[in-house]
Amino acid sequence: MADRHIEVSLVKRGVHCTAKLLDERAPHTCAAVWDALPLSSDVYHAKYARNEIYALFPPFADREPPLENPTVTPIPGDLCYFSFAGTELGTKAYGYDTDVRPDTTVVDLALFYERNNLLLNGDVGWVPGIVWGQVIEGLDAMADACNDLWRTGAAGETLSFRRV
Repeated sequence: MADRHIEVSLVKRGVHCTAKLLDERAPHTCAAVWDALPLSSDVYHAKYARNEIYALFPPFADREPPLENPTVTPIPGDLCYFSFAGTELGTKAYGYDTDVRPDTTVVDLALFYERNNLLLNGDVGWVPGIVWGQVIEGLDAMADACNDLWRTGAAGETLSFRRV
């Protein structure tokens, strides 16, 4: 299979980077995401994992991918996939302005933009993510935009994933 690439962007800030899908390491996850593209939603900056931005989506795969190519210590440029039951994210402590109900599943697509990340949540413990992509171009500009998002806020910003 030829390499597949996507563009990850912060729409309002006009910043993007290019990532290579890790088809050999996470084939089920890559297939699920690729088939669902384009995807776009409100962006959030992580509270617990440190240098992470992410967007939440309703489930888009026929069935959730297995935990393949897992990590709890993502590195700069990692794209990770998480799946949560609504009961895991439905508390006001997370600050979501959308309705995250206990009877739902939520997919979280995340970009890690700097070092020293640890996927440890005080409510539930270790939260392994599936590493399904790696940024190969534009990470420095994206990291600057992510830091700006952390300092000035995410309101009105969108995280978008599309095929290249």
